[in-house]
Amino acid sequence: MSEILDNNEIPGKNEDEDLKHNQTIPLSGLYENWFLDYASYVILDRAVPHINDGLKPVQRRILHSLKEMDDGRFNKAANVIGNTMKYHPHGDASIGDAMVQIGQKNLLIDCQGNWGDPITGDSAAAPRYIEGRLSKFANDVVFNPDTTEWQLSYDGRNKEPVTLPVKFPLLLAQGAEGIAVGLATKIMPHNFVELIDSSIEVLRGGRPNLYPDFPTGGMADVTAYNEGLRGGKVKIRARIEERDKKTLAITEIPFGTTTSGLIDSVIAANDKGKIKIKKIEDNTAASVEIIVHLAPGISPDVTIDALYAFTDCEVSISPNTCVIRNEKPHFMSVNDVLIENTKQTKALLKSELEIRLNELQEKIFFSSLLKIFIQEGMYKHPEYENSGTFEVVVQVLDSLFTPFFDQFYREILPEDYKKLIDKPMSSITRFDVKKADEQMKALEEGIKEVRHHLRHLTDYAIAWFQMLKDKYGKGRERKTEIRVFEKVEAAQVALANVKLYVNRADGFIGTGLKKDEYVGDCSDIDDIITFLENGTCLVTKVQDKVFVGKDIIHVGVFKKGDERTVYNMVYRDAKTGVSYIKRFSILGVTRDKVYDLTKGNKGSKVLYFTANPNGEAEVVNVQLKPHSKLRKLQFDLDFAEIAIKGRGSQGNIVSKYPIKKIVLKSKGVSTLSGRKIWYDEILHRLNVDGRGKYLGEFDGDDRILTVMPDGTYSLNSFELTNHFDPKLLRIEKYKPEQVYTAVHIDGKSGNYLVKRFSFENTPLGRSTSIINDEPGSKLILLTNSKDPIVKLEILKGKNQLFEVLEQPLNTIVDVKGMKAQGNRLSQHDIRKISLLTTEEEVTEKSPDKVEEQEKKPIETTLDGQHGEEDTKETNGGNADQIEEVAEKPKPKIDFEITNPDDIDLEEGGQQSLF
Repeated sequence: MSEILDNNEIPGKNEDEDLKHNQTIPLSGLYENWFLDYASYVILDRAVPHINDGLKPVQRRILHSLKEMDDGRFNKAANVIGNTMKYHPHGDASIGDAMVQIGQKNLLIDCQGNWGDPITGDSAAAPRYIEGRLSKFANDVVFNPDTTEWQLSYDGRNKEPVTLPVKFPLLLAQGAEGIAVGLATKIMPHNFVELIDSSIEVLRGGRPNLYPDFPTGGMADVTAYNEGLRGGKVKIRARIEERDKKTLAITEIPFGTTTSGLIDSVIAANDKGKIKIKKIEDNTAASVEIIVHLAPGISPDVTIDALYAFTDCEVSISPNTCVIRNEKPHFMSVNDVLIENTKQTKALLKSELEIRLNELQEKIFFSSLLKIFIQEGMYKHPEYENSGTFEVVVQVLDSLFTPFFDQFYREILPEDYKKLIDKPMSSITRFDVKKADEQMKALEEGIKEVRHHLRHLTDYAIAWFQMLKDKYGKGRERKTEIRVFEKVEAAQVALANVKLYVNRADGFIGTGLKKDEYVGDCSDIDDIITFLENGTCLVTKVQDKVFVGKDIIHVGVFKKGDERTVYNMVYRDAKTGVSYIKRFSILGVTRDKVYDLTKGNKGSKVLYFTANPNGEAEVVNVQLKPHSKLRKLQFDLDFAEIAIKGRGSQGNIVSKYPIKKIVLKSKGVSTLSGRKIWYDEILHRLNVDGRGKYLGEFDGDDRILTVMPDGTYSLNSFELTNHFDPKLLRIEKYKPEQVYTAVHIDGKSGNYLVKRFSFENTPLGRSTSIINDEPGSKLILLTNSKDPIVKLEILKGKNQLFEVLEQPLNTIVDVKGMKAQGNRLSQHDIRKISLLTTEEEVTEKSPDKVEEQEKKPIETTLDGQHGEEDTKETNGGNADQIEEVAEKPKPKIDFEITNPDDIDLEEGGQQSLF
């Protein structure tokens, strides 16, 4: 006690203060609690949809208000917003925006007035001008007060649903997007019919595999969709048609973009020089139509690729399926969400059946009760008539009904007697026993049906989904085409929008050196390769001005993996004085790294150098400086006799004596074989990677023949940037001498005609018809078989006797010009034609294995790991590497010596000319 007094503390005096002190919450704790409360509120009550009905709270309250106000007529959106404010503790603007978004999805609300257009970006009219009501689909699928769980509204004056009993995967049909605290959700919309089919598949024990379907149409690459989980990605492209060689039409746009925004992105790309167009027109009305007029001399195919690379014609969306489940946010796949929704629908259907069963049983119960009450004359019983109170009535009726208790499915309660005695006497005296028996029989049939459905609940649920598909599925077919996209390399489709200059002596290159030597046009994303007189090369990004090294001998645009460009070079090694000749390709390098193309000795010098875009090999004349040991002071070198090897190869010895000069004697031709071309039926593009149908080796003026089902054909170049129609009838290498046989219907006479011909060599890209232009004309079959035979099913004579016969087509008509109509196939009515012979091989057989140098090269990054690296610049920084490639020598005979007298064997066993 003395210790306490010594500390100036009186017992009991500070107890209240200590209590207050112990209850004090630190400020940091307050912030933590407040933040968690706010985060939970935003996640659960604002931004993230619930898995059960796929709705956010504001959407659920709007639909509840619409149901509350529903009288079959349209309601002003302003009135719906006002009614919704009883349930939603926020401003009217947020309710109006949410209502418009629901209406624009064209599923739950029938809209009247200007509700805006998500495709053009036009906003809706003011709420006082537009009207809406629940759609028939919403009334059928979304509401049922008997199976709805209710809760008090925010002010306690009204009741609102916790979730609506939606019997359909509404969340996946509409999609959802929201940003909460610490998380976000982005769920793609999916196809109405496919969701129903997938739900049926789930009920049958399968697992669905859903892909998004966007209301704006377009094309989608869902290779990396990852079932809508975090980390997935969907690439979406606009649908672009080539109307003619000067006009493109965008008829569908990517999801999340608008026509005005897309046009702005095209104009911006044109201003930056990425694409070149003359003008762009927006003709969008009921459907999207954006017309792009190309500048003269611009390729439509390249422009299409450039639109995908540089504008909003291609966008990438990252899904993130986050939903509220069991009062917590969960990240799920769309397939798991569908499974959960399907189970929820089945459970709701079961609840509805059980409620219906109970209602039918109650109706039979009371009908039986009333029938016995009247038939047995209980209402005239003296004890019943003399009963003074309700309690006595219950006792009397209990005794009177005792012999009939076993006829009821449950015991009779006082409430049942109350309902019975409330019946007016007039209805009792007019009671029709026969009619009552018929009604009870119908009720029993209903009970039997409901119990059957409960025993076969899965079949009942399947029938429910099938009913939805039959009733509402028409007109809701898939709009977005699922395709695999070929990656568009920006550097390959970028237009040459800047001019490149070089100062050879001082060693500068760039787009800003306008007073120096002009090299050529390039794009502002190109890489530039430079070769110096000292035998080094360097690859760098195009810039305004950059130093690359003095004494530049060649500057050009560098294309990674370019196997067609071959460099021919003669250099002198400074250490030994020996001159070497080499041919090499450069497939890949590290950007801004200096590579030595000589033996690496300081003072080495390039004596001759050319860059050949198609592997050309020229003949040069080498002149030596006079020397006492030399018999000949000049000789010719043919680069065609030199093997093409890697950039690091030493090369073959030209001479150990000093060279005076090297001059070009004659230009050479390409020493490379033709390009092996394949057609990818999935991407509808050409490739050199061995994907799809092999078309053959192409070189020079070789062409590709394409034939359409409507009987038109065109010749095309073998550029890899070409686009091809997915509806192609045939695509192959064009051979002018190849004979084809066609069967076609003449639209004027209706006869089947046969013609044999060769396709004419028409200008590139021109569409030409091989059948006549009469309405009703149709190409039936086209074959290049030498002796084509068809099987005909015909009807002969007046009795229309059915007969099958084989008909050689060569015997009907000779080979004539392409414009000839041909001869009639048969005098009888033809019901069916089928080709019996096989096609001729137009191209050489597809190689079993693509040679190593013709495949994509193995790329090695700086850490020594193999893999593919994208050199495209990103927002995170500049890619400073163009991957270093393992360059293997191409199989070719090495340089051969034709004059044995001129051979001098040096140390190391190397051969020298002099």
